Amino acid sequence: MSSKDLQEQALEEKLYALIYDKYIAPTERPKKGYAGIEFELPIVNLRKQPVDFSVVHNLTDAFLGRFGFSDISRDDNGDIYNATDPETGDCLSYDCSFNTLEFSFGIDEDLTVIQGRFREYYAFIQDYLLPRHHSLTGMGLNPYRHFNNNVPIANGRYRMLLHHLESYPKYPRTILFHDRPNFGLFSCASQVQLDAEKDTLVDTLNIFTRLEPVKALLFANSPFEDFLCSRDYFWKHSMHGVNPHNVDIYDKELRSIEEVIAYIRTMSLYCVERDDKYINFAPTPLLEYFSKTEVEGEYYDRELGRHERITFTPEWEDLSHLRSFKFDDVTFRGTIEFRSACEQPVRDIMTVAAFQTGLMEVLPELNVRLDRAGFLYDQGYSCLELRELLVKRDLPAFLREKDLEVLLGDVIDLSAEGLRRRGRSEEGLVQNLYSRASHLMSPARVQVEGLESGVPLEYYIEDYAKLD
Repeated sequence: MSSKDLQEQALEEKLYALIYDKYIAPTERPKKGYAGIEFELPIVNLRKQPVDFSVVHNLTDAFLGRFGFSDISRDDNGDIYNATDPETGDCLSYDCSFNTLEFSFGIDEDLTVIQGRFREYYAFIQDYLLPRHHSLTGMGLNPYRHFNNNVPIANGRYRMLLHHLESYPKYPRTILFHDRPNFGLFSCASQVQLDAEKDTLVDTLNIFTRLEPVKALLFANSPFEDFLCSRDYFWKHSMHGVNPHNVDIYDKELRSIEEVIAYIRTMSLYCVERDDKYINFAPTPLLEYFSKTEVEGEYYDRELGRHERITFTPEWEDLSHLRSFKFDDVTFRGTIEFRSACEQPVRDIMTVAAFQTGLMEVLPELNVRLDRAGFLYDQGYSCLELRELLVKRDLPAFLREKDLEVLLGDVIDLSAEGLRRRGRSEEGLVQNLYSRASHLMSPARVQVEGLESGVPLEYYIEDYAKLD
């Protein structure tokens, strides 16, 4: 074997070991049944004007004064964009911009406990915002995004992210890009992380990959053009989607832990940190990145107020900056993060987390039920292609609505059964999904059909903001 071949082999072995240690080793610990939940909620100015950031900043001060959150992070302007409760681990933050408020909850075994804390936080915030002609609402796209100042939070990470997404004109023939690189400033998700175990990791990823087309029918809440769930489109046709392995679902059935690691190895890095500077560069698959002696990128020079070129040397620690946007993603915490669902109407905000949590308890039964859904899965389409079809307004002609309604109802039954097995009286959190399944009426479809029949958008902003 030549010296070059030996170097390449050593590189592959080193990268394999790093990926294993970061993503697989944490799944070797006993599963505890915890859930980590995140809600991203649009802020709207009810006067159809840009969100008043002074109202947002004053809200943050009031919230911290009421709930005692500390561990504060401030942006370059001195404004708070992140604060954590050291007792519960709950976090109030602003995601990408001050137009989106995010709740991240400390891990807990009981979803109803998390729901109780959310209700208290949300009621306080709405009591503050509504008299000031602002509101949160439960939608996957900010309905007043066209009025807002869609600017990133003034810190290194968010400034870098938007600059990276705006760099797509440099890659004209790479993929079919959309022209809304600032989508992260108005797109909102409902995400949950659940403990994973090494012995079942591969099966869990495969089963939930198969489920993604079905989830689109239940949780779509971001209508845009002919999409009911547009978040797939925004991510896939942006700089994040230059490497398709960084987005969407797995486009193949995984057969082993080794294949999971091999898949992660094909994902691309697009940013690192050096000397407290965020640097973005052309998305580069990991193996290729670590084989380079130099990489050229850009960083924001705060003193000059512009982006400057920089050349740097890859370091193994850069793996910590890998950002995947897979719908079912293995994390360094020993969890799988489920991030394909839009934010939900506030009254149903726990449904995504509860649905996923329940199904995690009944994976064999779920797999059997999906095996029986040949009307969907045996029609010549991959799961990725099915997801792309079912996020659209019009269902494909080969599907019968009744078959889909039955499948959705059965899957919700399984989720409720899984929640019952947990023994924490959480099964009520998925009950509202049955009405969606019985008529294939996701929140997005309800909104779109209502708008077409003359219901004003303001009605849905208010209705999707209701706590009960």
